Amino acid sequence: MSAPASLPDVVGVLGGGRMGAGIAHAFVLAGCRVVVVERDDAAVVAASDRIRASLDASVARGATTAPLPSLVAAVSTTTDASAFADAGLVIEAVPEDFEMKRTALRRVETMVAPGAAIASNTSSISIDALADELERPARFLGLHFFNPVPASRLVEIVVGTATDAALAARAADWVDALGKAAVTVRDAPGFASSRLGVALGLEAIRLLEDGVASAADIDAAMTLGYRHPVGPLETTDLVGLDVRLGIAEYLHSQLGPRFEPPALLRRLVAEGKLGRKTGEGFYAWTDGEKEIR
Repeated sequence: MSAPASLPDVVGVLGGGRMGAGIAHAFVLAGCRVVVVERDDAAVVAASDRIRASLDASVARGATTAPLPSLVAAVSTTTDASAFADAGLVIEAVPEDFEMKRTALRRVETMVAPGAAIASNTSSISIDALADELERPARFLGLHFFNPVPASRLVEIVVGTATDAALAARAADWVDALGKAAVTVRDAPGFASSRLGVALGLEAIRLLEDGVASAADIDAAMTLGYRHPVGPLETTDLVGLDVRLGIAEYLHSQLGPRFEPPALLRRLVAEGKLGRKTGEGFYAWTDGEKEIR
């Protein structure tokens, strides 16, 4: 396998959780070699298993004709960030926390080659604020992938004030080479996708909180009435209630009361009911499948 001319031969991913593993999966299927850096040995093993399972699923459903051993061989997972030295692009995919991302990106910048591009997979944090921590902000932008990455077609390219215009154009080519579709937005709180998605999700939670309708009926109003493929409450379960709460809190701090998180969302997160990943959120989940209450 070899990467298309528009893609770097080697892509780095910092963080091998659900999103990082999905991003690694996408680039491997496109023909790149991928280096995933994790925080410790246990996380390395978990990331490797996660990526292998994802690749195995793609082979099983015929999404690629490449044999599984060659796909797995294209991924290396380590705790050593110096492995990013050969990468033409490194994507940060650590949890949605400004301080964590700032520290991670500064670490990445010390490890990559001068011509390498750096991207954040942040879904809401200001690209300009993150770029302020970098010595070369012109080579930095946002590449907001969506969960689950293998099945989602959209990548939101977020262009900061200092982002080089040529890099933004290259990023659109990368997204196209991955078989996905790009939307390009300028840096703003929540960008376009998270801002719209969270606004709808929070209002759906308020409807449920006020007893207007059941979770299933609220979601059906959007899937049947507006042809959304998934309703806003199920989407929140898939994204993770903790993730949605974190984004809402950030948008509330930046944009005011209309993004104030509902008490119901805070309560469910405090109770550890985070959606599909914990087995319960607005719906009950068994083996990753939704149950209607």
